[in-house]
Amino acid sequence: MYLGRLARGIGGTLVVALLTLSSGAMAQPGTDPAQAERFNCRSLATRDTPGTALGWLERSLWASHCYEFKARAVRIGSDGVRSLALSHDVVEGVEREMARFLDGPPVVFERRGRIGRFSWAERNAPVPASPAGIAEHLDGLYRLQLSGEERLANRATIRLDIEPLDGLRYGHRFWLDTATGLPLKQILLDEQGRVVETFQITDLRQPQLYQGEVDLDRRRARPEDPWHPAWLPTGFIPQPVKTRSSRHDDDIGHRVYSDGLATLSLFVEPLAGPDQLIPGMHRLGISYAAVRHRELGGRTRQVVVMGELPPGVLLRVADSLEWQGGGEGDMP
Repeated sequence: MYLGRLARGIGGTLVVALLTLSSGAMAQPGTDPAQAERFNCRSLATRDTPGTALGWLERSLWASHCYEFKARAVRIGSDGVRSLALSHDVVEGVEREMARFLDGPPVVFERRGRIGRFSWAERNAPVPASPAGIAEHLDGLYRLQLSGEERLANRATIRLDIEPLDGLRYGHRFWLDTATGLPLKQILLDEQGRVVETFQITDLRQPQLYQGEVDLDRRRARPEDPWHPAWLPTGFIPQPVKTRSSRHDDDIGHRVYSDGLATLSLFVEPLAGPDQLIPGMHRLGISYAAVRHRELGGRTRQVVVMGELPPGVLLRVADSLEWQGGGEGDMP
């Protein structure tokens, strides 16, 4: 499920895009979140074939958690064409994912752990953490449409188009394996509709439905920061991520926000030493980073906002940051 996030760390949006669509931690409406700890993957075998775009999106989200597989893939981006080996398995209910580039620098990224996105509550508002909830959440931010069937990697697929309803995020096209729901191809489109990146699985090897339950995270309390972005694009929800730094006496403040498909990372740290970045907009492969030096909490701090979003959105988030604590000692 997180293979896409892993691959971003080594230069691309891997697509297992839905593999990386923040899925997870809450039960369906009306269920006590504290009870939503596991999901029985065997139940996917008895579900009917979806008849709507929304249904296919939800099926793909669950499939990305519950199918074990190995695959080969190619990614075409601003740094050229690269090939990868992917794998996903489940051991005693805990997912394990790996992404490994087969050309260029020998980099391997691995992740183990529970499904755990959208598991911080926004005050008392419902958090769309289950695949059904995420699909419904995205349906209010994007236009979802089925656009015919194609054959990819010697498998039948159905195409799912995801078009943003505003100019604040990118569009996507997914080709979903009709037998499993796993995404076999993704195209990422910028706000002008231009192709930013293409990712395609070329060989999906014997995907098997895990015959057991996968672990889910419980909803957790949202931490209190001395700072907060006064503006975020509609639908973006804070995620359970925190980074600590050994470079400063203070910790780097790091928060991640997602609408369920697009994600941005926000870093706040004291401006000191050799790690200063030039203020402005920086291109990082298919992502951008907006850098600002701001007077916050009685101290000059470096604010960095990164993500696969329009540059103007990242700059607006960085410029909206407000300090609500007392002083330097309040940095998380």
